[in-house]
Amino acid sequence: MKRVKLSKPGGLQNLMLEESTIPEPNDNQVLIRVMSSSLNYHDLLVALGGIPVADGRIVLSDCAGEIVKCGPNVKIWQKGDRVISCCYPHWRSGPPNPKLLSFIGDNEDGYATEYIAISETSITRAPSNWTQSESATLPCAALTAWHALIERGNLKPNQTVLTLGSGGVSLFAIQFAKSMGAKVISTSSSEVKCNKLKEMGADEVINYNEHKQWGKEVLRLTDGEGVDHVIEVGGGMTLNESIRSTKFGGHLALIGVLTGPSVSDIVLPRVFMKQINISGIAMANRESQQRMVDYLDTCNFRPIISDYFQLEELSSAFQHQLEQKHFGKISISINS
Repeated sequence: MKRVKLSKPGGLQNLMLEESTIPEPNDNQVLIRVMSSSLNYHDLLVALGGIPVADGRIVLSDCAGEIVKCGPNVKIWQKGDRVISCCYPHWRSGPPNPKLLSFIGDNEDGYATEYIAISETSITRAPSNWTQSESATLPCAALTAWHALIERGNLKPNQTVLTLGSGGVSLFAIQFAKSMGAKVISTSSSEVKCNKLKEMGADEVINYNEHKQWGKEVLRLTDGEGVDHVIEVGGGMTLNESIRSTKFGGHLALIGVLTGPSVSDIVLPRVFMKQINISGIAMANRESQQRMVDYLDTCNFRPIISDYFQLEELSSAFQHQLEQKHFGKISISINS
């Protein structure tokens, strides 16, 4: 079988395609034929060396595939079942625990491989009638948006959600919000992307190159109130404007660090005087993913997939992501 490993951390040139033997599942494992994956910002940081990993690490954290063999003690799966990965393969339920938060494709080998043997409790079913490429977009980006808005944010119809940019988490947040009857304000950097966000259903879109203090524009669009929920994926350079945009008693889901991990000059009175609820969000547990999949079976939306690459083209796919040429998810076909 083919797989891609990071021969040593620190650059896309270190991604190596190699041949290996198909693993055998142990008593409580299933063997998955990996059909598709998709790229996340976390995967890019691993590939570039921004997140240190062991030499020879098999990369990628998303997977959609089919079970081809079950260990003798496997109870919940059968050969032929279509499944998706859990980014935290050991976090099955309950609150986060550092002993459970081993990220796949980072702390342990991931899904840039044609076959993988993994615990039967490290996966969930895929949504009904979704393609393998569509299903592979869910474990990281969609689950993060779901957990932020629905399970931590308790999103209600007619509330207002602010999303930043056009990455996978933000686009899924738009889709979840609209499916639940919420209003959406989005930001982006170009008129082309602004128009695409409107086509997706965003009610208002702000070009943050034209409105440097875009939080003020959010307040204008909400009659000075602000929004009920902010999907904050930017980090250091966007957090202050996100705080400005949040209404009194609103919810700010702190998810990403696309503009950097450090923040300076936060106007702290805006946080405590507005009594903002700030949640740190990094995916969720297996039970949460199962609930999300059940919900998706009631919806008619599908993920936005920008580009398709083969496993052998993984380095080029990461370069495409690095240059921000995509709108939505970048799909990696593994067994096509």
